[in-house]
Amino acid sequence: MLISAGLVLLGLVLLTVGGDWLVRGASGIALLARLTPAVVGLTVVAAGTSMPEMVVSVQASLDGKPDLSMGNIVGSNIFNVAAILGIAALIHPLRIQGSTVRMEWPVMFLSSLLLLVLARDGVIDRMEAGLFLVGMIVFVSYAVYLARRTLTVEKAEFEEEMVTASFGRTGGQAWVFNLLAVLVGVGLLIGGSTSLVKGATDIALHFGVSEAVVGLTVIAAGTSLPELAASVMAGLRGRDDIAVANVVGSNIFNVLGILGVAGTIKPLPVADEILSRDMFWMVGVALLMFPLMMTGRRINRLEGLVLLGCFLTYLVLLIKSQLG
Repeated sequence: MLISAGLVLLGLVLLTVGGDWLVRGASGIALLARLTPAVVGLTVVAAGTSMPEMVVSVQASLDGKPDLSMGNIVGSNIFNVAAILGIAALIHPLRIQGSTVRMEWPVMFLSSLLLLVLARDGVIDRMEAGLFLVGMIVFVSYAVYLARRTLTVEKAEFEEEMVTASFGRTGGQAWVFNLLAVLVGVGLLIGGSTSLVKGATDIALHFGVSEAVVGLTVIAAGTSLPELAASVMAGLRGRDDIAVANVVGSNIFNVLGILGVAGTIKPLPVADEILSRDMFWMVGVALLMFPLMMTGRRINRLEGLVLLGCFLTYLVLLIKSQLG
């Protein structure tokens, strides 16, 4: 039991450090490629902070643990909106950009709703997973296209961002350092996911808790630590665009990207408890985000408290369902 707990802890540490290195390296590369910080948050940082979910979900699926895989994705999406945005808004009220309301939130909400609809037959098959992947490619391509077309950021701001994100390096050295950071990050993520899945599965078996619940709680929260760190730090630095875009982009990537990859490799069965309970919470908190964003185009501390309250309510109900 102690060994299993140690594996979970080791996995969480490796995932957190690996996610940080991957985000730093990927952000540096994106800025060198002249993408705006908002688009970096929506695409590169969002995808980078979602890599723990990607690696854990794919590995769990390959290991014959689909409930762990699906629970991780659904639980992470609930955690990202209700807990991470809630905590970030409590620390620092978050301004909402117009593009978040017009394009990014609708894609996040519709992808969550699409997952609920396609999962009604109890499985995400390869064709449905392929549809998710196509949606991910179209979304990222369009976001980058819009950013390139409407680029208004001053060159000096880019130069400052590039040096900050590139370990203080410029030119060719910046590319090398960022690429090395990406490689190290990926390696740590793979090691961390292996350790976390093994330890969490052993604990679930020991206490008689379903793999779905372990995925929805321990693993979902653990793999979402990079998103939490990225959004809180971005908010504290006044980069509300990155803080919000990171959460929205991560949720889009979780459904369209991770489920797309995992389901293409191997069809994913959906547990009845996830389908009848947790997916509705995922769609519900995504829907709740809309009116909160529209009140003054910001998520203030009171609204952050509402989001956090929703997450705690969900957690209590989840625990009660296991004890009942």
